Amino acid sequence: MSKSHHIDESELEVHYPKNAAAGITGVRVALTRSLANMGVTRSARTLLKLNQTDGFDCMSCAWPDPDPENRHTAEFCENGAKAVADEGTRSRATPEFFARHSVRELEAQDDYWLNEQGRITHPMVKRPGATHYQAIPWDEAFGLIAGHLKSIDPDEAVFYTSGRASNEAAFLYQLFIRAYGTNNMPDCSNMCHESSGTALTESIGIGKGSVSLRDIYDAELIVIAGQNPGTNHPRMLSALEIAKRRGAKIVSVNPLREAGLVNFRNPQVPRGVVGRGTDIADVHLPIRLNGDLALFQGIGSLLVEWDALDHDFVAEHTDGFEEWAEHVRAVDWPVIESTTGLTRQQITEVAEMIRDSNATIYCWAMGLTQHRNSVATIKEIVNVALARGDIGKRGAGLCPVRGHSNVQGDRTMGIWERAPEHFLDSLQAEFGFDPPREHGLDTVDAIRAFRDDKASFFMGLGGNFVAAAPDTEVTAKALKKAAMTVQVATKINRSMLECGETALILPTMGRTEKNMSGSGEQFITVEDSMSAVHASRGVLEPASPYLRSEVAIIAGIAEATIGKRHGIDWAAMAEDYDIIRDHISRVVAGCEDYSRKADRPGGFVLPHPPRDSRTFETKTGKAHFVASPLEVLQVPDGHLVLQTLRSHDQFNTVIYGLSDRYRGIEDGRRVVFVHPDDIVTQGFHDGDLVDIVAHWEDDDVKRVAEGFRIVAYDTPRGSSAAYYPETNPLVPLDSTATGSNQPSSKSVIVRLVPAGTGQEAGAEQGASQDSVGSDEGHKSDRQPRHLS
Repeated sequence: MSKSHHIDESELEVHYPKNAAAGITGVRVALTRSLANMGVTRSARTLLKLNQTDGFDCMSCAWPDPDPENRHTAEFCENGAKAVADEGTRSRATPEFFARHSVRELEAQDDYWLNEQGRITHPMVKRPGATHYQAIPWDEAFGLIAGHLKSIDPDEAVFYTSGRASNEAAFLYQLFIRAYGTNNMPDCSNMCHESSGTALTESIGIGKGSVSLRDIYDAELIVIAGQNPGTNHPRMLSALEIAKRRGAKIVSVNPLREAGLVNFRNPQVPRGVVGRGTDIADVHLPIRLNGDLALFQGIGSLLVEWDALDHDFVAEHTDGFEEWAEHVRAVDWPVIESTTGLTRQQITEVAEMIRDSNATIYCWAMGLTQHRNSVATIKEIVNVALARGDIGKRGAGLCPVRGHSNVQGDRTMGIWERAPEHFLDSLQAEFGFDPPREHGLDTVDAIRAFRDDKASFFMGLGGNFVAAAPDTEVTAKALKKAAMTVQVATKINRSMLECGETALILPTMGRTEKNMSGSGEQFITVEDSMSAVHASRGVLEPASPYLRSEVAIIAGIAEATIGKRHGIDWAAMAEDYDIIRDHISRVVAGCEDYSRKADRPGGFVLPHPPRDSRTFETKTGKAHFVASPLEVLQVPDGHLVLQTLRSHDQFNTVIYGLSDRYRGIEDGRRVVFVHPDDIVTQGFHDGDLVDIVAHWEDDDVKRVAEGFRIVAYDTPRGSSAAYYPETNPLVPLDSTATGSNQPSSKSVIVRLVPAGTGQEAGAEQGASQDSVGSDEGHKSDRQPRHLS
């Protein structure tokens, strides 16, 4: 069951959802949070430098910045301001704080409370058998880590990376890990866009999107599937507004009609303040969960039927077209309609928009990547783009929108358990040692390794592994079996409490803070969703004189563990980041003259062969059409499909506050959004308290999330939604995407039971992925809460 780290939900209020995003309210919330956490002076110093060429990159989403000459003075969104306020807070978690609170006491607190305690000021250690963390000198901490690493086989160690790490830190981290002797490098990509990288690499030869910000402006049509820009990538709305003003059409494909894709009130322009803003989506397809593969196969079928194809592009640049065309010609339209919850007329309308567009961009996020058939779904989007010739031309292309600021940069720098041979060859040529070639552990396999006593050491470079990973109880128990866990972080999180026998917290500087070393002030670099690399410089004094940069922490551990083996001068790289960037320029393809190019205003864009020259680095030298079988998620009677999602007041697992105002939720988080008719067929009423139960017939683990309020919502029949990390306990460790091993957090089969009965219900026979279900039931007279 999920643990009761409960926020007090007694004050929870449910209102009608909003029909527009941002506006004056967004400005007010951003400023209120900033002033409350940082005060006037710190707020001005940080926010005016956020996403500026001489400032620091937002630690929130990875949406690209406009060209330097086109940036606003306030080049940030509400959630970016929240992220800065969260990091720049004046609250501190000192050694005295840890002395007052035992690990068990902290473990009983909710994630919101933990985050509110502020910045960690000193390195801390919990020794075997201890009840509290206590301060430890840096050198002693490094020695403790090195001693354990030297005592075990390298493949018993696991090194996790979040998207907050800089390129310099990521490169140094993977260098240390491989010099140590393993490729066990799970990262947050494994949980967010691994399916995108897998599908794109197989289809077009590179696991990154093929568009620029200017392409967004110039597109004739933008299809946004499984993505909520208003909350997860708010600055994207400004780009969509520009595209709309230039005549673009926009299609939203999402189970929920999200406010940001209904209307955007841009606070930077008068019409967003005193006017009615800009309507964004011309068409909204309220698709059932897990219906996207069927949708794009239906669209492909119509394009083939109409001969609405770019024959020259298909002939010159692709292979596999005939097999794919034959496959989609044979689609079963009744199955397409039942799987998507859409009519053929709705699908035809969007297919006609694609047919009539000379330049279409396809955007997606975790709404598409977190299903069992995610890799096939994304390949199907690529198929449609290839059929229309929508790769390698202005205003068109593929756009997976990354959810964390530098998750794409981490992968570019070599954070990957399955790094390609050419990268490892370059690493060997540069540093003189042969890095391990055997593939390492990703996130899911790493959890299995700890569970099965095959791993004993865990290090997290940022992030909150326990809360972010699937199957929370299994993950927590697995990490507690470790002999040592190490968390490099700015604030307290769940992973520091569900910890190993020996546990260390190594407090690091944030993006907002100045990074001084023996050679002077250092800058770091990051890569956005569109392959642009640029510099970032903090402006605040560090929260504590005892903090160290991520680079300095990694170098300290490496020096203590490896020393001068292989002739690598770790201390020199920690003193001067230009030395790291010189290594990057010789190891990472496309990063030649890295320091100079990254530090110029606006940085530089990494090469992307499909975008740049319509060349495809696949085995055949061409992009691949891939015919995928249509796998339909069968849902038994009395069950729903649940997707986990973010509130507007959180970033990943960090809870900033208790307001999801766009969806009408205030002062609480334990809600489950359900269609009114499904509420009736489940035997409940709007507002009832329920437990959410998930159980697979081939799995005897009980999974229950307790105490959720039902909220009637405008979502397709059979589809439901609730916030993570509260519902991560319902996601089985072994339910992952075929081909990418990414957790399937958007298609969890659940049922609702009266609150307090979940444990009994969880012991009964549960849902099967192979069951045949029905969505027939009694109709409710109550209407869903519409956004319009």
